[in-house]
Amino acid sequence: MIKKIILIILLPIFVFAKPVRLADINDVMNLFFNYHIEHKSFEPHLIQRSFKLYIDQFDPSKIYLLESEVLPYVNLSKNDSKKILENINRDDFSDFNKLNKLIIQSIIRAQNNRKRIANILFTQNIDADSKYVKYNDFASNLNELHSRQSRSLVKYYESHKNQVVNLTDEKKQKIFSLLERRLIRKEKNYFNDNANHLQKENMLSMNILKAMAKSLDSHTAYFSDDEAYEMRLSLENEFEGVGLILSESVEGVMVTDLIKNSPADESGLIKRNDIIVEIDGNNVENRSFDEVMKLMKKKENENIILGFKRILHKDDIAKWRVKLIRKPISLDDQRLTYSYEKTNNGVIGKLNLLSFYENSSGVTSEKDIIQALKELKRQGPIKGLVLDLRENGGGFLSQAIKVVSLFISNGVVVISKNHKNEIRYLRAIDGNTEYNGPLIILTSKLSASASEIVAKSLQDYGVALVVGDKTTFGKGSIQYQTITDKNADLFYKVTIGKYYTVSGETTQIKGVEADVVVPTQYAVYKVGEKYLDYPLKNDKVNPAYDDDLSDLDSKIRFWFKENYKPTLQKKVTYWQNMVPVLKENSEHRLSKDSSFQNFLKKQEIIKQKLDGKEVDIQFTEDNTDIQMKEAVNILRDMIYLKENNRKASGF
Repeated sequence: MIKKIILIILLPIFVFAKPVRLADINDVMNLFFNYHIEHKSFEPHLIQRSFKLYIDQFDPSKIYLLESEVLPYVNLSKNDSKKILENINRDDFSDFNKLNKLIIQSIIRAQNNRKRIANILFTQNIDADSKYVKYNDFASNLNELHSRQSRSLVKYYESHKNQVVNLTDEKKQKIFSLLERRLIRKEKNYFNDNANHLQKENMLSMNILKAMAKSLDSHTAYFSDDEAYEMRLSLENEFEGVGLILSESVEGVMVTDLIKNSPADESGLIKRNDIIVEIDGNNVENRSFDEVMKLMKKKENENIILGFKRILHKDDIAKWRVKLIRKPISLDDQRLTYSYEKTNNGVIGKLNLLSFYENSSGVTSEKDIIQALKELKRQGPIKGLVLDLRENGGGFLSQAIKVVSLFISNGVVVISKNHKNEIRYLRAIDGNTEYNGPLIILTSKLSASASEIVAKSLQDYGVALVVGDKTTFGKGSIQYQTITDKNADLFYKVTIGKYYTVSGETTQIKGVEADVVVPTQYAVYKVGEKYLDYPLKNDKVNPAYDDDLSDLDSKIRFWFKENYKPTLQKKVTYWQNMVPVLKENSEHRLSKDSSFQNFLKKQEIIKQKLDGKEVDIQFTEDNTDIQMKEAVNILRDMIYLKENNRKASGF
């Protein structure tokens, strides 16, 4: 699967959660049970899930543990699960501790094997297949396990060896050292000899809570400080710092990117691939990534002095220092972007929204769309609009509702149902629309959660057509989270309900079905809610187009009857009636489009490779955004139909 890599952004101001003890686990899980839509207490089948997940979260690649070691835990009987549950209810987590000791043994075994393989690779070539292999089962014996570990190390070595100029023995050693540091960073979550008793207990408790939380459903989760920080960034698109994005390289901790308009960017002295060698007078050339990050996050004052080195030529290295001042930074590259194309007597706008965000500075996705529409109108009348949600994984529910309200008058946007089957209606009540012309929502299998609310709601009301992959991701659940709570003691999210759109349908599992299918690059991958562990089921509630206001207090209901009901959004049928014509036109165009046909051939090759077949065919790189191009063409058809059928119903 194609996946974005999230890098750590430096110098956050962040509240750290308190350490968790084993005695706290039941209290935390009771919090989850109080909120959760489905599970209200631990049951034996949740114990079975938890042990399986504990193993999966440690060894997803199946290169540490043997089949004989995991079988007693993944095949727990009902009676064994009941006994373990009785222990847990007494705050006795010895069964998890026993599994964790097994994991520690597997880590030591893997570390010893890596040393052996590295010694061979350092002096001579080793005969091992370095191709990526996905293992469906755990290794049946030690020879097979060591072979997997060898293959993994060789693959890493080969990929980095080709990136290093003048591969000396010293640089070979750096490649092995880099891999070892990365693996140990993950392994330290389970095994850290330097940790004190409290830290070890916190690690064990954290790992148990992660497995137990995920056993409830695929989106309930418990987070470490770093994980919560990454999530907060994606939700708020804002943080305080100097704007460096770092990664660990063979040469040291390297600048991967600079955030636009940040102190680091504005200094003009730092470039990509520069290596950090000093922090506030402390030499960090031989420090681990974790140690460098710890020094970077240390906040004694607003200033930080960083030393860098830059390799200019083979033996020419520049070194210098830069003084930077922390400041609030908005991640503008994650905010809405827009462009347009000229059409007859106007423009077609193209809005690209990566998430539904809002932050303490008043930056929101709703406001950014409104501003973009104003700017587009300056270029001419907006004849058609594409809202691109192809890589939008969600965000704030409140923002999804506000974005929908830009394209309808008044009406129900989201219907939520909790574990007590209590129904709540979330409405657009502004009464005005920012745009009511031909509208396409461009989606993919990665469009999830809040983006599915927007796509499905506008499709339900008939004011927009959905174009893209056959279906979206299929996440129709609602989570309560503490990630954006600066006073939180613990960071978690828990599934408290399911959402439905005005039609009474949920996107859970099913996703949003495209009106016109134009597959994206993600079409061939197994992406979606149905592929996750323990997803909630799909169901329906009653539609709410007429909105009887039955959930409102009688005092409030009067205002809604006077100010809301008269301008309820009516369901538009015109565009749905035009879908057969639009599909036929689209299919005809795409059959003649060489870029799209080449794209389909690539997709077929990728599918064959995913099925394990050996395929070696090269394609010419084509950077055409085929889906956006076709969405605009469909819009042109819609504009033509609208302008030639002005008297049709719905307009």
